[in-house]
Amino acid sequence: MFCTARTVLASFALLVCLCIPTLSQVTEGDDGPLRFGRFEHEGKVHYGFISFGGVHTLTGSFFDKETVVTGNVIPLEEVKVLAPVIPGKVIGIALNYKSHGGSGGDLQFFAKLPSSVIGHEDTITPPKGSTNLHYEGEMVIVMGARAKNVSEEKALSFVFGVTAGNDVTERSFGSGGFTVLKSKGSDTFAPLGPWISPGLTIDNLKFETQVNGKTVQKGSTKQMIHSSAKIISELSRYMTLEPGDVIYTGTAGTTAALKEGDVVDVMLEGIGRLRNTVGPTPK
Repeated sequence: MFCTARTVLASFALLVCLCIPTLSQVTEGDDGPLRFGRFEHEGKVHYGFISFGGVHTLTGSFFDKETVVTGNVIPLEEVKVLAPVIPGKVIGIALNYKSHGGSGGDLQFFAKLPSSVIGHEDTITPPKGSTNLHYEGEMVIVMGARAKNVSEEKALSFVFGVTAGNDVTERSFGSGGFTVLKSKGSDTFAPLGPWISPGLTIDNLKFETQVNGKTVQKGSTKQMIHSSAKIISELSRYMTLEPGDVIYTGTAGTTAALKEGDVVDVMLEGIGRLRNTVGPTPK
């Protein structure tokens, strides 16, 4: 018998509340979203959640049913926030907003590579030969349970939560079948984070991308052509989605080239701000 992500989350949330009586839904008041992530402190990597007092550490990954709360709390200012998951698969959805060229029809998707994932405040490093590097801010689904051939009706029960992502793309490398992995999956091309929030209404979240403080994209996931449930259901026909796998759900509006030193912020409702700076292109 398998457990869906919602079952695991419900059990884990009960454990958290029993261990920390003051915990409700923290970081933005008692009705704020609970936020899970990965953090580095004094050379060690911890899984945990943000609550009163800082990062409450766990004995293991939040995908592990044996994980419990350690009782150790680290002030948030003392940790480095890492990418919230180490995914086995990184899938991107193409043309999922009319404002970004989407016109309906079949779901179109592509793969990025796990080695392309970086966290909040990590540097985006263009590969040698990069001349037209673009941002693509969007919502990212984080799977919480194994999903294979699941229906749309049940698909969301396999989701752990969502986070913010930037589907960095090198336009000059092309978008054909033999070039898309290079243009989408190069190292540092999948900024992710800063943390994961479960329980949000994921098909109705506002998002915004800024470059150097100027808004360059703005939209809502309710504008997606293919819903989150449809995306998960269809992908699960072709591949087994595992806990920790991530799905970049598509970007809205237009994008533009980045240059060295640009600071890119992706804000997703219920998550916060994912910030990365563009580094130099190797000669």
